[in-house]
Amino acid sequence: MNKFHTRMGDGTVIEISEDELRRDLEEGTREAAERAKIPPLSQEELDRLLDIYECPDKCASVEQGKEVVLSYDSGTTKFNRANVSVSQMQSLQIYERVLGADTMEWGHMDYSFKPAKAIMWIEQPTVEQALLVTIPPLFYGAMPNLGLYTHPDGPCPNPMELLPQGKISEARAAQEEMMEYAVRDMVYVGSLMYESGVDGINFDTTGAAGDAEFLAALQAIEILKKKYPKMCIEVGMAGEFILGMHGELSYNGVRLAGLYPHKQLELVEKAGATIFGPAITTNTNKSCAWNIARAVTFVKACTEGSNIPVHGNVGMGVGGVPVTESPPVDAVSRASKSMVEIGRLDGL
Repeated sequence: MNKFHTRMGDGTVIEISEDELRRDLEEGTREAAERAKIPPLSQEELDRLLDIYECPDKCASVEQGKEVVLSYDSGTTKFNRANVSVSQMQSLQIYERVLGADTMEWGHMDYSFKPAKAIMWIEQPTVEQALLVTIPPLFYGAMPNLGLYTHPDGPCPNPMELLPQGKISEARAAQEEMMEYAVRDMVYVGSLMYESGVDGINFDTTGAAGDAEFLAALQAIEILKKKYPKMCIEVGMAGEFILGMHGELSYNGVRLAGLYPHKQLELVEKAGATIFGPAITTNTNKSCAWNIARAVTFVKACTEGSNIPVHGNVGMGVGGVPVTESPPVDAVSRASKSMVEIGRLDGL
């Protein structure tokens, strides 16, 4: 019986039979469909995934002419995190002239709106310079990061300390206060960066602190779009499921806790965002085939009902890619191809 080279969700290389591969694909799409109450992949789509994962080539790719937009979050910080000594300006030029990026992103090393607020007087002139020496659209990116607003570094009590004490109402009140600070910071930073000339704002890793953070981002987006109707706003999610850390928050009459990507998209679109980035978590105990079938099922439910472009998060630990520091090209390329051909993504 033929064995096919693939990986587990933690990057471990394994060999798997066709029957095992097909079983993983079927179980992956079934798991996503049951969780989010969405249709599973069709037999034809599962057969196409099987072809992609049985292909012996190291790299997989879409057909020429069917490529999609490639965007990068936290672009100016990644070289520094890899101990590559280049400036933020140089890193943008590498993305543009070496890596062929379709969009680029400027961001502060702390990569959150709260710390970025204090250095806008530095960010504004440097972003203006970056726009003069680059051609692709340049976004300004940061995370809502509600956790930065708690004691001891922030002004609000920490809900994670209050909840174990049974202080539920106090924890909820703290989150609501944190939201007010966060919305002001996001609107402030977004406004100054847009007026400095950036082509868009990226709300990255949105919802990491749960439903209160997601609501804060939606409110900030709504304010920014009323202020700047032509502003491009991208929302990249932190995970596939909105955690109900507050539990009683809603937006436009929809309870936020428990929302899966296709429902997140609906609210992001209503708030006024122009690009949505679903993030589907990789399970390290399952194969890449299981993970990609699951991820594509979630993403397909987004693209089928979306009126705005969907740029899936396909990287370390999300979108069917293994949880490794440097994701292997065989896994990344198959995840990308599957997302584009079957998930019908507009970008990666």
